Amino acid sequence: MLAFAVRRILISIPILLLASFIVFALGVSSGNPLAPLLEKNPPAPPNVIAAETVRLHLDQPLIPRYFSWLAGLFHGDFGPSVVSTMNIGHELGARFWVTIRLIALAMVIALVLAVVVGVLSAVKQYTVTDYTTTFLGFLFLAMPSFWLAILLKQGGIEFNKAVDAQVIYTIGATSIPPPPGTGAQIVDVLGHMVLPTIALALISYASWSRFTRASMLEVMNSDYVRLARSKGLSRRTVMVKHALRTALIPLTTVTALDIASIIGGAVVTETVFQWKGMGDFLLTAIRTEDVYAASSWLLLTGVIVVMFNLIADLLYGVLDPRIRYA
Repeated sequence: MLAFAVRRILISIPILLLASFIVFALGVSSGNPLAPLLEKNPPAPPNVIAAETVRLHLDQPLIPRYFSWLAGLFHGDFGPSVVSTMNIGHELGARFWVTIRLIALAMVIALVLAVVVGVLSAVKQYTVTDYTTTFLGFLFLAMPSFWLAILLKQGGIEFNKAVDAQVIYTIGATSIPPPPGTGAQIVDVLGHMVLPTIALALISYASWSRFTRASMLEVMNSDYVRLARSKGLSRRTVMVKHALRTALIPLTTVTALDIASIIGGAVVTETVFQWKGMGDFLLTAIRTEDVYAASSWLLLTGVIVVMFNLIADLLYGVLDPRIRYA
């Protein structure tokens, strides 16, 4: 297992390098970070433009710029930003913890709902329960993430107006200024996470529950499950210890593959609810043509995707002992 994990990590390194170079090259060719200075009226002095050109390494060819940026990553240097006072690494790290708590909580809620609803729907196939969960699954699956987030936000605003009090938080990741006391701050953070987490979780849960249902139906009709039932094991034991563990393998694969789309959904959700997380960081970097900031964001998300796929591969052996890595 350890050798398999090491091989997967080693294989992922050239993939990440190739992806980072493509992103860096596209970012460099997409525009000129000095455009705001060149378009000012009156125009910026030539010495200022020359200094910014050197600071942003715009006087270097593409390949040396890329390798210079890549070498700096190993020392914690994510490159110069178009905003001279901003440290990309520090800013990206702070935004990461804002976003990761949203993604982690949404994934946990979506997975729990997907397993419960998928198993229930499979066990009660072609009943009112199955038809109801299927309808809700397709309903949330058809909803664009931004539209669902806007509906939830507007619903929270209308509810606050109806009760004439701030009960549901609809803007920001925390209150400004934060309430005094550690306990009050934790409650405040959790309160701001309610609507964004629901918006992000429902979209993921919808597709995952369908995979769980289909996988459970396939496993329930397999020979070893029928054998376990014929040996006198209880229905609950057969479902939990035999059927469910095998049925979770496809869900594990889908969850790992969907992590990229979840991060993309978080960008949209954070924009709607005006969170200062990784989504806002990426959109700001794109608007200002900040190549190093955008490339660092995409490299970090690439590492997250690779890590989740590696964890999924390792979980296969836990869920099904028949799976072994030589």
